[in-house]
Amino acid sequence: MGLKDFFNKKNKNIPGSKKESLSNVNEQATLAEDIVKMSDWIVLAMNSSGYKLDYTVQSMKEIDRFFDEQKRSGGLLESGNRGPILFAIGSYIGETAKRLYGGDWITDDNDPEGEIKAVFKFKDGSEIYPMMKAIKRYKLGSEEGVYGYFYGVSQYIDHKS
Repeated sequence: MGLKDFFNKKNKNIPGSKKESLSNVNEQATLAEDIVKMSDWIVLAMNSSGYKLDYTVQSMKEIDRFFDEQKRSGGLLESGNRGPILFAIGSYIGETAKRLYGGDWITDDNDPEGEIKAVFKFKDGSEIYPMMKAIKRYKLGSEEGVYGYFYGVSQYIDHKS
């Protein structure tokens, strides 16, 4: 099953689809819980389609490749599922930071824009905005590359450690 299959399953499994708002993925789930769920979900979907996501700095190259290949007419990023896909990619960026360097998500379940304003805070107090990064990569293209961004973040965090 590839990405297209994941996204074309009548939107049942896509938090944020027209049938389900992102903040209502699970009435009991918090935004922070949804972030973890969506990160794991995008890993499954992308890995089944030939993109290798494994929560490493190098896997950010695969995120860039996905943007390059899917932001075209008929591509997944030009479908009605763009919002959930960008949220899932942002979730993956932040969850990769969490697994590699530690830290916590700062979210606000009461903010109507909480999904895009989610912040990942490293142990040293540094912050990144993974969902906003995914949106910028989509809107501005390769000049906002995820790999270059994440590599820079990793060098900064490694240097401070």
